[in-house]
Amino acid sequence: MKTRIYIVEDDPDIAELLDFNLQSSGYETKSEPNGKKAYDMIMKDPPDLLILDLNLPELSGIQICKFLRENARTKNLPVIMLTAKAQETDKVIGLNIGADDYITKPFSVKELIARIKALLRRINPVNSDSFIYKELEVNFALKQVKIKNKEIEITPIEFKLITAFINSRGRALSREDILNIVWGNDYSGEIRTVDVNIKRLRDKLNPYGEIIQTVKGTGYRFKT
Repeated sequence: MKTRIYIVEDDPDIAELLDFNLQSSGYETKSEPNGKKAYDMIMKDPPDLLILDLNLPELSGIQICKFLRENARTKNLPVIMLTAKAQETDKVIGLNIGADDYITKPFSVKELIARIKALLRRINPVNSDSFIYKELEVNFALKQVKIKNKEIEITPIEFKLITAFINSRGRALSREDILNIVWGNDYSGEIRTVDVNIKRLRDKLNPYGEIIQTVKGTGYRFKT
C-alpha cells in the first residue's frame, strides 16, 4: 500500500509540481488549496504525511497544525510546513505548534523528498524496536507480543496483522488493503478470512482487543 501524502497549497503551480514529483517517487497524493476544506479532509481520513503551506484561505497552516495537535486522532500526524516566508519568527512559530519540519520557497523538490523520507523513517513505528501501549508490547525484531510482560501465542499471520495496524497510524484499512498487506496481491481466498483472523487476534489481545476497531462500511482501524 502506497504512502499517502496530502498537499495543502493554494499556489496551483506548486501543488501540481509536488503532485507530479511525489507520484513519480511512488507516493499517493491528494491536493487541496483551501485551508478549511483541507482540515475537514484530514479529519475525515488522515494521510500518512501532510505538506502544509503557511498562508491559506479560510484557515491558515498555523491554525490547521494547532488543531491537528490538539486532536488525539491526528496529534502524531507528520507535518512539513511549506511557506514563502523565511523569517526566523515564522519558522519558530511553526515548529513550536508542532510542525515536524520546515522548508521555504523556492525549494528543491529533491530536498523535500529527502526530508519526507527521513521524517517517515523517523516516525514509522515498525522501524523501531517495539510498540508499547499501556501493558501491551509488540516487539518487531523478535516478532513477539506481550501483555503484562507475559508472551501470548500468536501466529505469523496475526503478527502481520497487528504490524499492519500499528503502521497505519490510526488510518482505516479496508479488507482489500489488509488482504494485500498481510496475504499478498496473489491471494485468491475469501475476503472473510480477514474478519476471522481479526476476531482471533482481538481475542488473544484481550483486554486490548478493542483497539482494533470496526469501521462501518470500510474495514478496520487501530486506535489507542
